[in-house]
Amino acid sequence: MQWRGRRQSSNIEDRRGSGGGFGGRGGGMRLPVRAGGGGTIGIIIVALVLWLGFGINPMQLLGMAGGGGGGGSVQTNRSGPGVAGTADETDDFVATVLADTEDVWTQRFQAAGETYPAPTLVLFENRVQSACGIAGSASGPFYCPSDRKLYIDLSFFDQLRNQLNAPGDFAQAYVIAHEVGHHIQNITGVLPRFNQARQNMSEAEANAMSVRVELQADCYAGVWGHDTRQAGYIEDGDIEEALNAAEQIGDDTLQKRGQGTVVPDSFTHGTSEQRQTWFRRGFESGDFGACDTMDGAI
Repeated sequence: MQWRGRRQSSNIEDRRGSGGGFGGRGGGMRLPVRAGGGGTIGIIIVALVLWLGFGINPMQLLGMAGGGGGGGSVQTNRSGPGVAGTADETDDFVATVLADTEDVWTQRFQAAGETYPAPTLVLFENRVQSACGIAGSASGPFYCPSDRKLYIDLSFFDQLRNQLNAPGDFAQAYVIAHEVGHHIQNITGVLPRFNQARQNMSEAEANAMSVRVELQADCYAGVWGHDTRQAGYIEDGDIEEALNAAEQIGDDTLQKRGQGTVVPDSFTHGTSEQRQTWFRRGFESGDFGACDTMDGAI
């Protein structure tokens, strides 16, 4: 992906360390993947995925709300995981990808006569307090609809490459674009409707609806990829990196890797094939309307 020397977003909040800057220069203003939900849904979904897919105890995440415990099982790596170069270059990469999502969705909202309210991306280490609760690095990147912020410990990129077999800068860009997809769902009303509807759903029904939500976010990431290609920033092999990442974080693949068996009723993000299909649909069509996974369900 061609990202160096381009516009970087200022909608980034750096909560790493104790100073006051960006990219290890302080803490002032300056991302299995999942949707957050009002209150606790996002953390619960991720806890279940981690439990089933990786054998990580959900209490390792949820128990931190009491103020004790560490920051999950992933150790922070500030050497620029997945993006060749320094930690500062990784920060620059994230800021550039976020700027790309801002440009794409601002233009699309303007074309529809609407204003795009860009989200803030929060960089953290080990654990973080969001309006949806406290989460650790083990929860992976997430979006909290209550504060309209994306959260990521950049050590996840190292995990994506080394543990999940999904290397490449565009695999990382796909993760960020997916979380921005949840922001699109939030401001267009999909997440609020889901959070309301799930109160009257069984666990199996809620899981099935969560899959629809996640696949739509994958499709929106594909739409972003379409426009990024049109802008001339995508290089040979980039889309293959994103599709491989979608495969590696499919529920069936994670469960096979983590426990050797697959439990379809517990899926919350979709199979590898589904995730690839919906990302490809958005990418090839460039059509926001092609991403309707809900089919009137909510």
